[in-house]
Amino acid sequence: MSAQTTYDQFLAHPTLSQYPTLNNLEQRTQVPKTFAVLGISGLLVLLLFINALALPVSNMLGFIVPAYLSLQAIETPQTGDDTQWLTYWVVFGAFNFIESLALSVVLHYMPFYFAFKTAFIIYLWLPATRGAQVLYLNAFRPILTNKSRTTTAPTSSAPTYSKPETAQAPVY
Repeated sequence: MSAQTTYDQFLAHPTLSQYPTLNNLEQRTQVPKTFAVLGISGLLVLLLFINALALPVSNMLGFIVPAYLSLQAIETPQTGDDTQWLTYWVVFGAFNFIESLALSVVLHYMPFYFAFKTAFIIYLWLPATRGAQVLYLNAFRPILTNKSRTTTAPTSSAPTYSKPETAQAPVY
């Protein structure tokens, strides 16, 4: 296989051809869509390592891409993708809540935090890894089901309440 053949196969990557936005971008700019994707990805990685821009880039990847994919999932008749994105938003929301409580401590002790956060967010929303589903099933669900069992099941020391009987209206 020659270098030219390998180069041509790289430029004509079939996965990228399924996105009309990339095809439109390629036609308007005359830049192969593979190079555009690599360039945008490289720019985002560079911005992640410039500390002042790491937070907006990380949040953009955590909000914009999943929001777009969630809107697409709503429009499909299947429910599996809806479940995937609902699970993502639950895990992502919990992660952001925990992060908001401890961000200054984490930033002080962990270099390249936003690079790791971005990799974690991408792991959560990639359909190949289904990271949000893995984290939900292994961490969140056991905690939530255990908590709901202890709050709804009556214990011997806790008083039990019965449903009050309806009172008869007085007759005058």
